[in-house]
This record gives sequence, C-alpha cells and structure tokens, in this order.
Amino acid sequence: RFDASSTRFGLTWINRHPSPCARVLGRNRQQSVPTMFSLFKTFSLQELRHHPWRNAAAVVAVMLGVALAFSVQLINASALSEFTSAARSVNGQPDLELRAAQGWLDESLYARLAQQPGVALASPVLELNTRARASGSHTAPVALRLAGVDALLVARTAPSLMPMPAAGSDRFTLFAPDAVFLSAAARRTLGLPGVAGTEPEFIDMQTGMKLQRLRVAGQVGASAAVAVMDIGAAQDFFGQAGQLSRIDVRLRPGSTRESLLADLNLPAGVSATAPGESAQRIGELSRAYRVNLTVLALVALFTGAFLVFSVLSLSVAQRAQQFALLGVLGLTARQRLGLVLGESLALGLVGSAAGLALGTGLATLALRWAGGDLGGGYFEGVAPQLQWDTAAALLYASLGVAAALVGGWWPASRVGELPLAQTLKGLGLAMGGRLWRWPGPLLMAIGCLLALLPPIGGLPLAAYVSVALLLLGGIGSLPWLVSALYDRAITPLSRHLLPMLAVERARRVRDSAAVAIGGVVAALSLAVALTVMVASFRDSVTHWLDVVLPADLYLRTGSGAGSADTLFLDPAFVQALPQVPGVRRIGVARSRSLSLDPGRPRVTLLARELDDAANQLPLLAPPLAAPAGQVAIYVSEPLVDLYGARLGQPFALLDGVLIPSQSNGPAPRFFVAGVWRDYARQFGSIAMDLRDLRALTGDARVNDVALWLAPQASAPAVEQAVRELAERQAGAGSSALLEMASTAQIRNITLRIFDRSFAVTYWLQAVAIAIGLFGIAASFSAQVLARRKEFGLLVHLGLTRRQILAVVAGEGAAWSVIGTAAGLALGLAVSVVLVHVVNPQSFHWSMDMALPLARLCGLGAAVVLAGTVTAWLSARAAANHDAVLAVKEDW
Repeated sequence: RFDASSTRFGLTWINRHPSPCARVLGRNRQQSVPTMFSLFKTFSLQELRHHPWRNAAAVVAVMLGVALAFSVQLINASALSEFTSAARSVNGQPDLELRAAQGWLDESLYARLAQQPGVALASPVLELNTRARASGSHTAPVALRLAGVDALLVARTAPSLMPMPAAGSDRFTLFAPDAVFLSAAARRTLGLPGVAGTEPEFIDMQTGMKLQRLRVAGQVGASAAVAVMDIGAAQDFFGQAGQLSRIDVRLRPGSTRESLLADLNLPAGVSATAPGESAQRIGELSRAYRVNLTVLALVALFTGAFLVFSVLSLSVAQRAQQFALLGVLGLTARQRLGLVLGESLALGLVGSAAGLALGTGLATLALRWAGGDLGGGYFEGVAPQLQWDTAAALLYASLGVAAALVGGWWPASRVGELPLAQTLKGLGLAMGGRLWRWPGPLLMAIGCLLALLPPIGGLPLAAYVSVALLLLGGIGSLPWLVSALYDRAITPLSRHLLPMLAVERARRVRDSAAVAIGGVVAALSLAVALTVMVASFRDSVTHWLDVVLPADLYLRTGSGAGSADTLFLDPAFVQALPQVPGVRRIGVARSRSLSLDPGRPRVTLLARELDDAANQLPLLAPPLAAPAGQVAIYVSEPLVDLYGARLGQPFALLDGVLIPSQSNGPAPRFFVAGVWRDYARQFGSIAMDLRDLRALTGDARVNDVALWLAPQASAPAVEQAVRELAERQAGAGSSALLEMASTAQIRNITLRIFDRSFAVTYWLQAVAIAIGLFGIAASFSAQVLARRKEFGLLVHLGLTRRQILAVVAGEGAAWSVIGTAAGLALGLAVSVVLVHVVNPQSFHWSMDMALPLARLCGLGAAVVLAGTVTAWLSARAAANHDAVLAVKEDW
C-alpha cells in the first residue's frame, strides 16, 4: 500500500514527465543527463523550497564558516598590503640599510660610509616615534612617526620623504629648525584639513614631558602617517645630536653588499639589511595568528557538515517512499545517491555564495572600525582599504561546498541502499547500518601521537590534525561507549517499564545513536575545548598581572619601547616624586628596543631594580645566580623558542648589543638566570636590573614609575599632587601628558580587552551547540517518522500518549547523556592540545590549565536537558498519528 503523499507524488511526476517515465517503464534504465536534471528540478529543488527554515539552518552553518574564514583572509591580506606599501614609502628602495641593534648609529659611521668606493650615495635618516596634536586643540596627543632627512639626498633613496614646501615659501624652508612637513595620512591623524589653507598651521610635538610648537611648512608624498623634518633640526629638537637611526645606501654598479661590508668592517651592534624585510617579517609573524583565527572560523564549517547531515537525514526519512518509488520506476542506486548529493551541493553553493558576501561585508566593517590590527597587534596604526582576493574566495567557497557534500554523503548512501519493497510498504529508512568499531580508538591514538610533534614551518599543523583525529575518533567510538554503558544499566532498569524501553532501544540501535548524537559530540567537545582554553588563558593572565603590578599607582608619559627615547620622564621630576605627600616609595623602569636578529622583529629590553627576581617576575622556575663577571638577564618565552636562549646558559646574541659606555671597557657577558612569562610583548622581551643597564650604557632615562602609597593615602589625592608637581617641574601643560592608573584600573582594562578579544569564541560556542541540538532534533524526527507503527503497536498494548512521549524523551536523555559524557571527555582532551601544544607553538608563551568546573557542568546539563526536550518535541507528531492506521500500513 502506498501512502497518500507517495501516490500523489508518483502520479504528479509521471504526468509532468511522460517521456522519461516511458523510457523507464520500457526498461531503459540509463537516464540521460537532461532527464536527471529535470528530475532534480522537480523533485529535489521542490523539496528544498518546501522546507525553507530547515534548509536555511544548514545554509547558515555553511555561510558562517565561509564568512568568518574569508573575512580573516581579506582583513589580513589588506592590512599586510597596506603595511608593505607604507613601509616602502617611508623606507624607500635603497640597496642596503644600516641600523643599530639598539640605540643609535654614530654619525661618524655615515662619514666613513660615504667615502667608500663602492657607495654611490649614502642618505642619513633619524626615525623617531612621538606624539603630536594640532596647536590649539585640547585633545590628547596621538602617536606620530617622525623622520629627519637630508633634503639634498633623500630624493634619490626615498623620494616619498622628500619635503615639498607650500606655495610661496622660501627655498630655505626645507632647513628651518621649526618646519615640519606632513603626509596626507598624518594630517588626517592630527585632525588637520585635507588641504592646507591660506592661514599658517602649527602642531605641538612631544619630547620628554613637553609639547613644543612646529610650523607646518608643506607636505610629503608618503602614504604612511609620517612627519618629516630636516635631520639637523630633528636632532636638535629631540636632543639626539650626532645620532642616526639608519643609513640608506645606494651601491655603485659592480659593487656588492658583501664586498662593501668586508671593506667597511661594521662595528659591533650594527646590522645591514635589505629594504622591505620589515614587512616580510611582520607577514611571517602574523601568519600563525591568522591561521589560528582561520582554523577557529572553520569550526563552523566542521559543525555545519553535521547540520547538513541532519537536515538531509530528516529529508530522506520523510521521502523514503518517494525514493523507493523512483527506484521502482527505474532510477538506479547511483542516480538516487546523486539526487541527494545534488541537494547537499545546492545547500553548499548557496551557503558559500552567501558566506563570501557576508565575509566581504564583515571585512569591510572590520577594516573601517578597527583597522587591520586583527586583535594581535601586528598592523597597529594601519588603516587599509579592502582588497578583494579571487583566489581566496574560490578556495573558501570550495571548502564550504566540500563540507556540505561531506555532510550529505551518509544520507545519500543510505538512499542508494534502500530496500525498495519494504520502504514502499512504509517500513521506513533505517538510520543505522553497522559501523566499524576499531577506527575510532585508532584515530584517537594517532591524534595523541601527532600532538607530540614539533611545529612545521612555524605552525602547529600536526596539532591541528591531532585535534581533528581526536574528534573523529571520539565520534567513531560512540557505539562502543553506548554498548559499554547501557549493557550494564539495563539490568537495574528491567523492573521499570518506561526507562527500560528507552534504554533498551538506545542500546539496541547504538549505531543509529552514534549517528544521531555525533553532531552534539562534535559541537560540545569544541565548545568545552574553547571554554577551557579561554579560561586557562584568562586565569594565567590574571595571575601574571598579580606579579607584574605590585604597586598602587603607575605613571608614564607614553607607551611602547619604540618611543622610549622621545617619550620619557624628566629626571628632576622623577627625583621629586618620593617627596609627594602620600607616596611611600617609588620604583623606576627603563624600556629600550633591541634587534637580536635582522630577520626578526625587535625585542624589548625592560630594566628595573630587581632585588628579588623570584617575586618580582612571573618566572617559570626559581632564578639562578649569575657567575662572577656575567650580567644576569631574564628572558621571556619567545626568546627560548626563537633565539635559543637556555636557562643557566650564556646568551651570546646580546653580547655585542649592549656595549659599555666606556670605549675601552670590557665587553659584557650575559647569563640567562630565569625564564618568565610576558603576555604583553609577543615578540619577546629581556628583563635585567636597572643598575646593570646604567653601568653598561650610562642611560639614566626613565619611562615608567611605580608608586607605593602610604597606608592612609588617597590615590586621587596623590595623582593630583603628582600632576601639580609635573606643572612645576616641566612647565604648563605637562600634566596632561602624564598617564596614571591604579593597579585595579589596569587589571580591569586588561581583562576587558581580553574578554573583547575572545568574544568571538563565545559566539562560536553558542553556534556550535545550536547546530548540535538541531542535529539531535532532526535525527529524532527522522527516526520517529520510521517508528509510527511501533508507536501504534504500543498504543494497542495499552501505553498512553504521555507514556510514549516519556519513552522517546527517555531515549533522548539516554543519548544526550552519552553525547555529553563523550563531548566533555573529548573537549578536555582537545583543550590539552590547544593549551599545551597549539598555543606555545603558535605564540611561544605558555599558560596553566584551568578547568571552569561550574561552567562545564552547566554546559553539560544544558545539553542533556535540551536533548531530552528536543526528542520529546520530535515525538509529538508521531504520537499524534492514528494508531489503527499506523498498524494497518504494515498489512
């Protein structure tokens, strides 16, 4: 007997397609391509159209995965391109750049270099990072890069830095001590009009604790936000007489870099690099961050494949008799499989197209509102325009389509294996089939081994594969887990009818249970892993802040080691701070930028008084005493991985960098006395005692001051007194340049930034759980459609509708408990890989494992409850079916 919908479908299809049906009935079983396409339009597309909300869920899952991954790619590519262009406009295109590993180049090196026979041109440059604002403005100064150049030479090495005086200016304006030339981006940064007007324009530029006025005398063509001055004027303005930051070199034809360096015999601490290497270094360093974001975004695709599976499983179960009718009419198993795969392909194409559009929109908004920083600090200050990438679009669209096809393969293969006669009788489509048991544990074992491998090309590729294998192996082991648990639970429940029926079915169809809850296991395990990773990171950052912020108040006049030589605190002001009422004692710190390897970004040197390093630094192990004659240093974790620093060993890379101020002094040796965690400087940092730094270099400048207050002192009163002291010591307006914050304020700001950075992970967790629960609902809906006769028989045996619903809800609870247990266990295993493998290999810092038990228990309980409720809701339609008709369908 045909049910009404199957009969109606068959007659409608035959009436609309008499020619194909005639060929089928004539035993011509080879359908032509046009006929299959016509069948797909009539059968599959109509099905997709008649269930828009259900299919929209699968499309949304694919769309989100494609959109997030594609937007990350567009943001990074646009930011890197803009960063490279800006760096090229400022650095120019010389053949060679000479830079100091730390501090400055002596101007005498330029004089010696210009006389070398192989040098066609040598152009000196003084680069400084400072802050400035438009004169008369009451806004806070903004960060600005300044370049001091020789206007007679710079046009041949960096033409975009050539100053162009305003119309009507004197030709000697180029060399005026108060003249500054701004790029268009710098004018926008400072809030000046895009085009200079007829009125004179002035800006206030910071040096030390003072703002000094400069006259805007013209413009430069650089695309970056940069201000340009005559190099002599810049040296006098910032007190850097006789010092340079770099020398651009043009070689004569026939001269080589190697021959020049051999003849020049560069002093220690001076490196020669090719232009453009800075952009390449940043691109390589941002790669790990970008790949991690992309993998996180592709989690939505992973769970989206399960949602496509659930949607098509439900669709196939509802149309089982229709597929059987097509089989009777002559459609082969391969062709029926092709129909379902065609539906999954349609879902993937629509989802991928929508994902590309959404990803482009997200990237545009992110670049407009947040720049190209990506949250990792790699492209800070860059404001790029969106650059479309066709190759990336095709790649991520292909991934979306592939995820949809993978999700649709299982229900498609079940359609190909339909028992036509039984299905036409209404016996339904079995969800199961026997799954192999051994691949699951094997995949998990391989995944554990892969987690032990080192990074490949600087990326934790083996760890990513390890996570995937752990998830797949765990899902593949679900039938064994169901059997192991419920084979033992059935005996205690044998005297309770409804629980026994629920558990007995879950035990007997464990393969079907594994298929049904696979999506929940995948979603929950990823949610648990992300929850544990974020909680571990946040807990480690919190403990780190407890150690690095021991004082009550912190004071500075600018941030960043790159501006440490221009934004510093005046010595007289620092000396007067201990006399401020309410201040018990102070601690000062000096930061400098060091280049240990020309092929890597510069690291930060932090110097402070370290009387008890074990308590003043978040060390990973107790500190060691430095041997006699060696200077103790404490390196952060990136220096261990990237530069080969080892605890208890000398650190030779620093030997030629920090040179004693006395010309005839002995070269210092540095000993790694400890390794510490530094979550603020991802490129690496070195901590040392301030007294050692001053003895070696004679550098007495101070960048940061920590203030310990008296027991009864008021922090706001002390802050006001410090600002009044700044006005007296450094002049009017200097107090506005000071940045002061309490320990609590710094902690709150840091943790708020942390939570905002990881907000996307919480959103992805919610999406993953929603997808998994929708998968349970779709799977139960598919199964209860095939069990209407079973429910009818239970009604004839005396069970009420409420009891049948209770049985199905019990099955949902039994399956959800298994899925929750497996998801929690797999999530914890994956979190171990994320915390102890992926994070150290990607960013070269470690963290302590922290388990938010309350949150995990709440997450598991919510999944069990939601799974039970979705199963109950899915059974309501089947329980409402007329019991007599349901049983008669089997006659």
